Amino acid sequence: MKADPAVQRQLLDLAKVDAELSRVEHRRRTLPELAEIEAAEKNVRNRRDALVATQTVASDLDRDIARQEKEIESVRAREDRDRKLLESGSIQAKQLSDIQHELETLARRQSALEDDLLELMERREAVEMDAQRTGAEVDKAEQELADATRRRDETFTDLDTTQARRMEDRAKLLPRFPEPLLNLYERVRSHKGIGAALLRARRCGSCQLELDRNTIAEIKAAAEDEVVQCENCDAILVRTMESGL
Repeated sequence: MKADPAVQRQLLDLAKVDAELSRVEHRRRTLPELAEIEAAEKNVRNRRDALVATQTVASDLDRDIARQEKEIESVRAREDRDRKLLESGSIQAKQLSDIQHELETLARRQSALEDDLLELMERREAVEMDAQRTGAEVDKAEQELADATRRRDETFTDLDTTQARRMEDRAKLLPRFPEPLLNLYERVRSHKGIGAALLRARRCGSCQLELDRNTIAEIKAAAEDEVVQCENCDAILVRTMESGL
């Protein structure tokens, strides 16, 4: 294949643009914030799950406390009824003994219920403290996620801007190349990552390998408009004064 040497040299401009586009895509895929966001999202889920679990325990304790308070009220109501009977003076001696015995039983029952209620309320207070601490952890985790997301979006915006500019540069360069040359460049680039590189002092600018003497001799003997490729990576070798040929 043949192409004007000046056109071949412009492949270096295209390769430079494509290299920057590749760097943009690589950075987009490997941005540290991506891993940070993934970890932050997992942390938020874990903290939220912990908060829900704590709130569930608190809700269960609230029901237990309400049930205990209701039972205590029931015992107190029965105790009030018995005391009113005693105070009325209208009961017989046998009933008097039964009611006194029942009042003693109710007093013991109320004391036990109140002890249990106190324990439940202490547990509820401890769970509330856990809920507040876990809630603060959720807020912190969500803030960390928001910060990482903001930084990712800001970087993506910068990358989008750079990519758009380089795509404009690329669009301006493409019409300068004959179709066969451009097709070769694109084919090599799709397989090797770099379509064209400068030949500098016997070294390929793409694979950075030094060409042997026979290959250099063949390149020297080739016409200036002959398109030559690296025997190692297939990149189009662009010859300039730096090539030392």
